[in-house]
Amino acid sequence: MRHPNRDRLKVVIILLFVFVLAFFHYLTGIENTPYYGFYCRLYYLPIVLAGLWFCLRGGIAVAVLVSFLFAPHILLNFGQPEVIPLEHYLEILLFNLTGALTGFLSSRIHFQSTRAEKNMQQLSESFTKLREQANLIVEIEDQLRQADRLTALGELSAGMAHEIRNPLGSIRGTAEILRDALPDNTKYTEFSQILIKEVDRLNRVVENFLNFARPTSNEQHDFKPNEVLHEVLQLCRQQITKDKIKIHWQETSLPAAVGDAAQFKQVFLNLILNALQAMSSGGELWIEAKVNLEKQIVLIFRDNGAGIPPEDMDRIFNPFFTTKSKGTGLGLAITYRIVQNHCGQISVGNTSEGGAEFTMILKPADYPCENGEENGSTDFAD
Repeated sequence: MRHPNRDRLKVVIILLFVFVLAFFHYLTGIENTPYYGFYCRLYYLPIVLAGLWFCLRGGIAVAVLVSFLFAPHILLNFGQPEVIPLEHYLEILLFNLTGALTGFLSSRIHFQSTRAEKNMQQLSESFTKLREQANLIVEIEDQLRQADRLTALGELSAGMAHEIRNPLGSIRGTAEILRDALPDNTKYTEFSQILIKEVDRLNRVVENFLNFARPTSNEQHDFKPNEVLHEVLQLCRQQITKDKIKIHWQETSLPAAVGDAAQFKQVFLNLILNALQAMSSGGELWIEAKVNLEKQIVLIFRDNGAGIPPEDMDRIFNPFFTTKSKGTGLGLAITYRIVQNHCGQISVGNTSEGGAEFTMILKPADYPCENGEENGSTDFAD
């Protein structure tokens, strides 16, 4: 890259060098042979500098200038052109050859350097593209593995759930009969209550299995995120008050989103309950909603709890993975599947303060969600 100010400074240096040298050269007579020859040789320095700094054009230009300044000095010393020694003509020829050769070599070096820089830039761009493609392939492979796990779980759930629910119903009915038949003040009544409670817990686990096994409908629905969020917060109000959680939610105008209201009610409920459980001794939950530049609906759930350990970050949406002693590991897996089934995206990370942050991108209802549509990258733009 050329720098005009720097180039002008170089021109000034070369011209000053040439004219100062010519001045001292003109003051030196031919009789002062050692000094005369010394000044003649010094003319090559500005010629070489010009060739190095300004390539062929600069080398030739300064060589011609030096030749014009050198010729009158010879005439002044020798008087007649026919008596001028041949070596002085050859000196002028050498000035021009030196300028041309130095400029030519410098031009070749500059050309090779420029080409090398372009090649380096192209290699850098190619490397960047390859790295992006490699990252994309890794993300797609992760999504495929996740989809395989969810598919396998769905098939397993379909077979197991129906076989388990019927016996559970019989066990619960029998336990209720025993409870009603026993006096209230006996320990067996307490045992029957425990039995009913545990059956209900098993039934909830089976229901979660069925949510995975339930096929996705091809019929597109839409819902209003603000209305569903409001309902979920109302449902959680008692636990929010009990755990002394402060909710920060500024309701903003949002378009309708692609999705089933009942299923996304479960999604929001899973995310909010997950945050509440991470802040059992009190804390704050921020819920942000906005529309990004791509007209997509972005929902962010951020708490100030303990956050997610880095080693668990890649497994947080895996079925059966949980860090809770009484958890089934299906809540976030179901959330992931519901969002994916409606052409949405969801990611998780930790905030700079240490809490967990779930970011969800939903498709507006104005843009239809085609069956089998790929979600693409999991990077989220504001």
